Amino acid sequence: MKIIYNAILLDESMRMRGAIVLEKKKIVRVLKGNFKTESAVLEAAKAACDKKVFSERSISQIKFINANGLTLAPAFIDMHAHFRYPGLTQKEDLQSALNAAEAGGFGTLVLMPNTNPVVSSKELAIKIDAEAASQKKSQVFQTVSITKDFDGATLSHLDSLERKSTPVISEDGRDVESAAVMLEAMRIAAKKGLIVACHSEDCALAIKAKFYRNKALEIIANHNMNIQDLSQICDKKNQISKKIPKLAINEAKKNIFIANSILELAEDIATERNIAIAKKANCKIHICHVSTKNSIEAVRRAKKNIANLKGETASEKSQFQITCEITPHHLGLTGTSGKGIFEFVNPPLRSEEDRAALIQALRDGTADVIATDHAPHTTCDKAVGAPGFSGLETAYAFCHTILVEQENFTEQKLSQLMSANPARILGLKKGLLKEGYDADLVLLDPQEKWKVRSQEFLSKGKATPLEEKILTGRVKRILFCGK
Repeated sequence: MKIIYNAILLDESMRMRGAIVLEKKKIVRVLKGNFKTESAVLEAAKAACDKKVFSERSISQIKFINANGLTLAPAFIDMHAHFRYPGLTQKEDLQSALNAAEAGGFGTLVLMPNTNPVVSSKELAIKIDAEAASQKKSQVFQTVSITKDFDGATLSHLDSLERKSTPVISEDGRDVESAAVMLEAMRIAAKKGLIVACHSEDCALAIKAKFYRNKALEIIANHNMNIQDLSQICDKKNQISKKIPKLAINEAKKNIFIANSILELAEDIATERNIAIAKKANCKIHICHVSTKNSIEAVRRAKKNIANLKGETASEKSQFQITCEITPHHLGLTGTSGKGIFEFVNPPLRSEEDRAALIQALRDGTADVIATDHAPHTTCDKAVGAPGFSGLETAYAFCHTILVEQENFTEQKLSQLMSANPARILGLKKGLLKEGYDADLVLLDPQEKWKVRSQEFLSKGKATPLEEKILTGRVKRILFCGK
């Protein structure tokens, strides 16, 4: 038995001083009160719990943990992370990723299948889950690709999947090009109760956008620079003028703007398409990394339609549901000016109008969760334009800074977005400080200010657009990660 005391207890519905009694990796009791000593919390626990729980022998074996006034919350759940395992361990490996997850306060993570080889079988997914479990850190759920090896056509491997071991399938990194194939995949998923996580991006438009991105990279390379160099010094005009002419910078920007505009259209078209297919297939879908005002409006309309139709189809049980996620970087950064233009990620950083729409969607419940899309790369890969950032170790602090400090979200709302809601979507008994729930917990200091230094990341991926930024809120320790 363990008792954590002298804490501020926080989840989506509470923020109060108290303590938590844990037994066999479950929450046994939640105690309200300002318990600053072991004797005080022990007396409260004995009064609240079954007397059999507190024999003389068990009392001597209790481990007391003094939270020292820190905030104790459910560990975070990330519905979208890339561990690069197997096959891409130069970018990240299982150990480094789990260490980064622990440092970021994540007790559960859903892993994407764009590895080498692509995770396209139940057996490989279960193997990865088991290897992660053996490290006794965060729990992972490895997704399986929608089409076998991302071939865009083959679905036979989905027949063996079970929701208990593989609750989510995804083609992340791309979309399924054929609407007919996606429809059949969603029908299979609906029969099995699986969630289809959609990287909504029209494939033909994505290819066209890549052409313009590559043109920008070529312009920069012609001046013996790379995209990372430019993103780091683009605000220091005197340095830029010495290394690359303003005309070349403007030409590179022009091509990036064109690419980003095409990718905006690609996301909006594919979001509408995937929602329509899911409705036809009677399937649960989760829209990954929504980044545009139009796409979040499409989700809002669809959710309203679902709500309006409830009760009208009593003869047919409807499974059609939509959830969606927003990343920390799309909440806090824009890509139309300054260094944000040169920070390559998919989907791209958007306009201030888009950013405001995403924040409003989190505020009013249209958007369900915050997910990192942790995408570690080597320095060399980032230099030549690989899209994505390492986000596990900064997610809580950045979201706390943007949403709580600047946008007046409550700490309870942030806990809902990072813990309770993703647990509900995945059907897990996690994400709340509630009796019977898993004791996946994190100690936080919401007031601590700290500077992001990527070289201190435990992740192998050091690329972040937050380098040297001062953030408010820090993960201090993760406890009892459900193992």
